[in-house]
Amino acid sequence: MPSAKQQIRFCTSPDGVRLAYGTTGTGPPLVKVANWLSHLEFDWNSPVWRHWIAELSRDHTYLRYDERGCGLSDWEVPEQSFEAWVHDLETVVVAAGVERFPLLGISQGAPIAIAYAVRHPEKVSHLILHGGYARGRLKRNVTPLQRKEAETMVELAEMGWGKENAAFRQFFTTQFIPDGTSEQYRWFNELQRISTSPQNAARFLQVMHGIDVTALAPAVSCPTLVLHPNNDARVSFDEGRLVASLIPGARFVPLESRNHLLLEEEPAWQHWLEEVRAFLPAVSTGGSVFAALTARERELVELIAQGRDNAQIAALLALSDKTVRNHITSIFAKLEVENRSQAIVLARDAGFGKRTS
Repeated sequence: MPSAKQQIRFCTSPDGVRLAYGTTGTGPPLVKVANWLSHLEFDWNSPVWRHWIAELSRDHTYLRYDERGCGLSDWEVPEQSFEAWVHDLETVVVAAGVERFPLLGISQGAPIAIAYAVRHPEKVSHLILHGGYARGRLKRNVTPLQRKEAETMVELAEMGWGKENAAFRQFFTTQFIPDGTSEQYRWFNELQRISTSPQNAARFLQVMHGIDVTALAPAVSCPTLVLHPNNDARVSFDEGRLVASLIPGARFVPLESRNHLLLEEEPAWQHWLEEVRAFLPAVSTGGSVFAALTARERELVELIAQGRDNAQIAALLALSDKTVRNHITSIFAKLEVENRSQAIVLARDAGFGKRTS
């Protein structure tokens, strides 16, 4: 079990769907986009997700939520669509009161994260995508056999998702964690059963198969890190490469694994953590001169360290040029520097501005 306590709250989407969201840890926010196999409470003690929760809550207030039709959110919903999923992320962000944050998209969450980052560049400081794709299965150059396989997945979900016998669900489990232990298999099979209904599982798959954000991805403007297992059994490695090639300046990190969801005991998990922690802005300011800065001023320092000019900062943070200039004057005084070049050197030495786009 993660050491941090989880706080679960609810908010309501514009079309009346109750969405459950949970927060753990303390510090600056880190938001995870929902994906179709989630349950805020059941994930908490799981041998597949608990290390993700524990590590991502270590230095941040980690925010995650169950999407419509899943987990503790409403199961009976008026609409399942890509647009509804993006709107649900918008709803949760507003309800949680977070202003600017790194955004994590895993698997199906990756294209949702891309769409949100393009629509809300003032909100997303950094984008992390794992095991993701820009194109659903039926938006790729599919053969008739591959199309039939996609349709069969939907039929399998409709026929066997809710049965006590896990044989049908095991098909999906071996795609997500082929190198899992028997305990992890049992848990993931059970997660599928309790996280959503057979009808919802089929609807999720149908929508996911039709996703296409290839035209949207080039408009992402924040620093982006794309990580993908090199032998991913659920989403092909080539799809991860495509995502990284579409987003300007994105850094691509191959991971040595067959698991779509990295397991705690495999070396790829430690590799993933190292890359993500190096990519994100420094969290702890300790007793340094940066401790005197406000949260907004630290946001500006991060952007200054990335080499952004005042106009770019104003656009990203939805501020006026004058407000940006005033903030920078205050920052320079607190850091005791005379110009931008000195501020950049000091900030980068303290860990700001890593992995610029």
